[in-house]
Amino acid sequence: MAESPVTIVKGGTLAQTVVASAPEGMLIAPAWKRVTAFMLDVIMLVLVLQLLARGEFLPSLFSYGLVFEGARYAAFFALNWVLFGAAFYLYFKYTGQTMGRSLAQRGLRIAIVHDNGTMLEGHHWGPRAFAKLIYLIPILGALWFGVRDTFNAQSKGAEYRTTVDRKHHTVAAVDWSLPSETRTRLR
Repeated sequence: MAESPVTIVKGGTLAQTVVASAPEGMLIAPAWKRVTAFMLDVIMLVLVLQLLARGEFLPSLFSYGLVFEGARYAAFFALNWVLFGAAFYLYFKYTGQTMGRSLAQRGLRIAIVHDNGTMLEGHHWGPRAFAKLIYLIPILGALWFGVRDTFNAQSKGAEYRTTVDRKHHTVAAVDWSLPSETRTRLR
C-alpha cells in the first residue's frame, strides 16, 4: 500500500515542533508578514529622511556617479549611506528596546522573542539591529541575503528563522500566541 500523502505531526504547534523550547501554543509568524513589515519599516524610514532632507535624500543615495566625480562628491555619497545605515540601525535598536519590535511588526502583530517565548532584553537589540544592516547592501542585500532569508523564514530545515534569528537565538512569533506574561510586556 502506498504511503499516505497526509502527515500527522504530534506535539503541538509548529513552533513547538520546530523549536523544542517553544511554549505551548506559540505560533511562528509567516514569512510574508515578516517581509511586509521590514519593507514598511524601510519605506517609513526613507520617507522621514526624505522629509528631513527636503526631498533630496533618495536621489543622492542612489547617484552612484557621484563616486567618480571627485573626492568631495564621493564623500557626500558615502556620508548619505552612513546616514541611512545609522538611521536604520537606531530605528531598529530603539523601537526594539522600547516596544519589543518595530512599528510595522507591531502593526502586523509580530513579536521578536527568545526561543522559549520570553522577551528580549535591551542589550540584544543593538547587535540584532547591526546584523540587519546586511540587507542594506545595494543589490546584493536584497537579491541575495533578503531572498535567502525569506526562504529560510518559510523553511522547516532552517527552523523558520532568518540568519539574524539563528545568530541571536530569536523567533518571530505571532504576538497573541505568546504566553500571557510576555504579551503584557509588549507595547
